[in-house]
Amino acid sequence: MEDASPRLVRATQLPDTDQRGFAFTAVGTAARLNGALTPELYEVLRAAGPGRRSIAVNAVDDTLTFVPFRDLPPWLKWRVVYVTVRDKLEGWWLPGGGARRVWQVVRHG
Repeated sequence: MEDASPRLVRATQLPDTDQRGFAFTAVGTAARLNGALTPELYEVLRAAGPGRRSIAVNAVDDTLTFVPFRDLPPWLKWRVVYVTVRDKLEGWWLPGGGARRVWQVVRHG
């Protein structure tokens, strides 16, 4: 892992968007295979932004899935909490969700 990390960091900074996408896929694969990432790779993920529209979204998701919570850096631990709460709230607002039904009852008396 430590041998490949500098190459992955460089690849995530390439000017071609497709090549950067492959590099972030490799970062996610490294998280899957090793159950950890190097500090440099965590910083690359942080710099790319963990949001839904980020090029690194799948790599972040793989990292959250395959790296133990206790081994994640603090900023990524907060991401786990945020995603969990967001997903729960979105589930409540989906059709058939409890909050939506409550809102309809309140609105229509």
